[in-house]
Amino acid sequence: MSANTTDENASIIAGFWRTNAWGYSTQALNQFIEQLIEIGVKDFDHAYVYRSEAAFGQALSLSPNLRDNINIITKCGIRGVGDNPLDATSVNHYDSSKATILASVDHSLKALGTDYVDTLLLHRPDYLMDVDAVNDAFNALKAQGKVKQFGVSNFNTAQFSLLQSTLDVPLVTNQIELSPFETSALDNGLLDQCYQHRIRPMIWSCLGGGRLFDKTDAVTQRLTESLNGLMEEVGVSSLAELIYVWVLTLPSQPQIITGSGKIENIRPLVNARDIRLTREQWYQVWSAAVGHGVK
Repeated sequence: MSANTTDENASIIAGFWRTNAWGYSTQALNQFIEQLIEIGVKDFDHAYVYRSEAAFGQALSLSPNLRDNINIITKCGIRGVGDNPLDATSVNHYDSSKATILASVDHSLKALGTDYVDTLLLHRPDYLMDVDAVNDAFNALKAQGKVKQFGVSNFNTAQFSLLQSTLDVPLVTNQIELSPFETSALDNGLLDQCYQHRIRPMIWSCLGGGRLFDKTDAVTQRLTESLNGLMEEVGVSSLAELIYVWVLTLPSQPQIITGSGKIENIRPLVNARDIRLTREQWYQVWSAAVGHGVK
């Protein structure tokens, strides 16, 4: 199985899309980054539209030696209304043009305070995507040393195949949604495609965007009522940790993107890297998630 980071064993990615809501000072964010590295999390997920890169770059500048020990993932291809030149538009839209990809990467590098990103993803499929233009952009970025490897985010199987058929570089991941609340990736071929190409999908919203902590949610209620015994059997301390184990048991070897800015929330989830469910246990979680057994 090939890996989409330099660490083939990495299973947990720190997501920074909520950075601006955490209220961290530059020093506190620096400390958070160092704490993540200490527990074995060395992959950091950003995007141009998250507006997280500048704060991360400032925090990283306090410990320049950290850059060589981490992998930075960022995304491009969504343009909106705003003050930045990339947002000087009248309507929010997707843009996978060569000019926008190149400009977005230059903006990200400046904000992050680095001369390269480890992985660049096209954030969303662009209905007007010219795959040859994307190939030209990726080749230029690779030749300039600005991006080490490339992937996509939220592409369906046909969109992934179309782009890969034209690119001179391999796509190393597809960042997709998967959780007990959104299981379509198990059936629509996305995970199968990743496994076929021996690339590791990156999973976002693994806990349903916080739905797992909503006691009134019907899926959460089923999971809570059905899985307490399994949690004890597996040796995990929380339902969230069990869900991480459930996802990581998949044969496509997913990587999970966290969403928390609190190290105490992430630390126990990292333990999921070392646990796998039996087939019966995995289907027990699946049955609780979808509300019925196999048919």
